[in-house]
Amino acid sequence: MILKIQGKSFIQKINLGRRIMKRTSKKKWISIGLMFSFCFVLSCSGLGKPPTSKFILLSSTIGPIDAGIVGLLEDEFEKETGIRVRHVGSGTGAALNIARKGNVDLVLVHAKSLEEKFVQEGFGTERIDLMYNDFVIVGPPNDPAGIKGGKVATEALKKISEKKVTFISRGDKSGTHVSEMELWGKAGIKPAGSWYVIYEKGAMGNVPTLRYTDEKNAYTVIDRATYLTLKGQIKLDILVEKDEALLNYITLIPVNPQKFPKVNYEDTLVFVKWLTSPKKGQRIIKEFGKDKYGSPLFFPNSKEWRISQGIKN
Repeated sequence: MILKIQGKSFIQKINLGRRIMKRTSKKKWISIGLMFSFCFVLSCSGLGKPPTSKFILLSSTIGPIDAGIVGLLEDEFEKETGIRVRHVGSGTGAALNIARKGNVDLVLVHAKSLEEKFVQEGFGTERIDLMYNDFVIVGPPNDPAGIKGGKVATEALKKISEKKVTFISRGDKSGTHVSEMELWGKAGIKPAGSWYVIYEKGAMGNVPTLRYTDEKNAYTVIDRATYLTLKGQIKLDILVEKDEALLNYITLIPVNPQKFPKVNYEDTLVFVKWLTSPKKGQRIIKEFGKDKYGSPLFFPNSKEWRISQGIKN
């Protein structure tokens, strides 16, 4: 797939990106932005250079990109191996849909139910644990819902629903949105009404969603990494945290070469092995964010890492 794309002219790449995004997300205007991002990645990856198999295209959920961990891992891997990795960012649902067309080699996502379906349908080879962080429930400091200090996310959502205080949802079938809806489901609630606001630009990611929540002085479910990166720019506080139900597992899935023979499966496996190695990618993940925030933004979680730490399962 990469070889064929690199052999195309810039205009052909633009047209390819347009077709990809039109098929992937017809109902979302944000697809326009994703299309240009996708085309930019493709054009920069091989424009004016001879085709090479030493290139991997990653479709990634937006949060880790915004945090900076995706770019760092790509750069360090390229320095060590000479294999270039570039990414296109979108919500988990859209990222998987891009991969369903065979237009990328690897996906980085965080919605287990969508991931399992993707693999069961034959588009991906397997789910591979990479890292995790957690979600938190944030809201205004005066906390009109009265949830501050709670340790059970579902109880907090019940209070928000009962008091009908404004809650912002991404509403885009991203990993964050799927996790939020699973929490509502566990709480036995189908959120609806004027208090439950679906952010029309939610597909742009967690950063703009959190900024919008701050503007509205509202509540939302967001990943901790996004909150920490914006903490000094917003007024919202973390009100509920450290519930096991809020853990956010981030997974790799190689695109199936039996379904899409032109994917760069060989180099993708090299990248996956590097990412999951305790002395390579997992070490970088373990340290990422410590200097700036005082604690890591993500935690290593590969099978190889867990074995090295004596962690079962």
